[in-house]
Amino acid sequence: MRGLRCGYQLLPDQDEELPMGCGDPAGEGQRGWEGAPAAAEEEPCRLALSTPSSILRDREIEEPWHLLYSTGRDGFSLRTLYRSGARPDSPALLLIRDTEAQAFGAFSASAIRSSSGFYGTGETFLFSFCPELKVFRWTGKNDFFLKGDANLLMVGGGSGRFGLWLDGDLHHGGSQPCETFDNETLSHREEFCIQDLEMWGLA
Repeated sequence: MRGLRCGYQLLPDQDEELPMGCGDPAGEGQRGWEGAPAAAEEEPCRLALSTPSSILRDREIEEPWHLLYSTGRDGFSLRTLYRSGARPDSPALLLIRDTEAQAFGAFSASAIRSSSGFYGTGETFLFSFCPELKVFRWTGKNDFFLKGDANLLMVGGGSGRFGLWLDGDLHHGGSQPCETFDNETLSHREEFCIQDLEMWGLA
């Protein structure tokens, strides 16, 4: 995937404070993603693929993708993300920017949800921009794709290490090399503070 074609506008500054210990070194107090549609307009986006996808079906590419959840619009809550209104069969694109301005995320072929065990398929992958796009696909070593409850969302795992994890308040997270994706650490540090998070999908 090469990106989402959207209206280009910054989200307005938010008054919500970052958690203790999570400053804004990337700074400048900006909230929201460059290139994301304004939350008030909720302009749908369409995927622009440079080559055919083996994961997304034609109808999913042609159908508008919607901003289902945004910390700038909906607040910082994993429970709210789970209640975002995505269709059960909708793929999900999770985008994160930390307070050091590092951008990364995950793709799931099914909706991100609360679960008692791991779920997902080998189409799940992690990615980062550091500064260029790097994609970390399934290795086949295990099937620890996604698992989430009210306190923690995990993507990828093995030997006690998670490719990506987010806490229930969506303030803190972490990334470590894991067996599922053989990924690099997605952020500059193994633990990070979240500045912005968005989830896109088919409503």
